[in-house]
Amino acid sequence: MSITTLSSRELNHDVSRAKKAAKAGPVIITDRGRPSHVLMTYDDFKRLSGRPRSLVEALAMPGLSEIEFEPRRVEIGSREVNLS
Repeated sequence: MSITTLSSRELNHDVSRAKKAAKAGPVIITDRGRPSHVLMTYDDFKRLSGRPRSLVEALAMPGLSEIEFEPRRVEIGSREVNLS
């Protein structure tokens, strides 16, 4: 992924160049030399903003089923309570 930086003036003069650059990565638009906006493809935007995922989807990892995991059993006992 490449990051391109364009001034707002360059963007106004050559929008097609900015759109082509956005296909390769984000385009940072500067205003008076300071970053002010980011241009990206709609697919990248959808991927970043995405739909809400379930907890299972968020924690899913490729190859997770191949990991052996056998936690030891824990015995939890009770104890007397002193209410005096």
